[in-house]
Amino acid sequence: MTHITRRDAFKLTAGGLAAASGLVAMPAIVRAANYPTRPINVVVPFATGGYNDRLSRAFAPYLDKAFGQPTVIVNKPGAGTQLGNTYALQAPNDGYTILCTSASPYIPLTVLLQNAPYKIEDFYMINLPSRDYTLAATSADSPLKSFKEVLDKLKADPSSLSIGVQPASADYANMVLVMQAAEIDPKKLRIVTYDGGGPARNATAGAQVDVGFVGAEGFLPLKTKIKPLAMFSDQPVEWYPEAPLASASGVKSDYVEGSQRGWAITAKLKKEQPEIAKTIEAAVEKASKDAKAIEALKLQDLATTWYGPEASNKAYLANAAKMAKYVDLLK
Repeated sequence: MTHITRRDAFKLTAGGLAAASGLVAMPAIVRAANYPTRPINVVVPFATGGYNDRLSRAFAPYLDKAFGQPTVIVNKPGAGTQLGNTYALQAPNDGYTILCTSASPYIPLTVLLQNAPYKIEDFYMINLPSRDYTLAATSADSPLKSFKEVLDKLKADPSSLSIGVQPASADYANMVLVMQAAEIDPKKLRIVTYDGGGPARNATAGAQVDVGFVGAEGFLPLKTKIKPLAMFSDQPVEWYPEAPLASASGVKSDYVEGSQRGWAITAKLKKEQPEIAKTIEAAVEKASKDAKAIEALKLQDLATTWYGPEASNKAYLANAAKMAKYVDLLK
């Protein structure tokens, strides 16, 4: 048996303390192998009831299973998602705060129009399964038959039809762009503005306006109450194949892609905690490809398609660049 003196014991104890303090001081990236060990907050920068809120709650059981930890939905609405975005950016950089949001157009809008205290590049997309497009629609019993008819009527008399739209939105930008392409003065239109997509859709379905320009996905629960006139997309949308493309009207117009909804983290987490970011990516991918998740969300008209970070970030940044191009219209 080796004899240990008090001095030796002191050295060992001091060394042990030093080693322990060294472990505490080690970068968190080394401890990422233990992640996650507690519930994860999912910040939704919108009030309850909207698409992102419904997506986060419907997806939560499958995300919980993939993480091995429960997720907690935290609604932080306000200032066009700026409050929720800022809340997520200010949270500890430990992977216990992720976002379920309409990344575009809202993040670019808050940067371009509201002087948000962050940059478009401060966010990193994990997956954006919901790719919405502006849909010009009318009520199911409207006498209007086509988008060409709408443009012809407005060209003859810009005040002949009322138009419902949410201001400072991709839908508003697309409405103005197509009117300009059709040589219709947007300033002469009879426009009715709404605080959100939901009220604008209800007004369209209820014939309170003649034509509504709103995100198409949100129209799915009202599908039997509206008549789709023009989808602002390059090709038919799989979840709304019967909607004619805007180009079918004979008017060629540029357009801004609508809401890109899904899962995101901060760019800081991706850069400084790559292992944790990979764990989050793997969990979202696993849940997105879960057959039960796909079936459950499909019943609620919610998207689960796995595009992955590369495609999602590419789409997000491309749409942000296009919104910057048309920022004057958004103003």
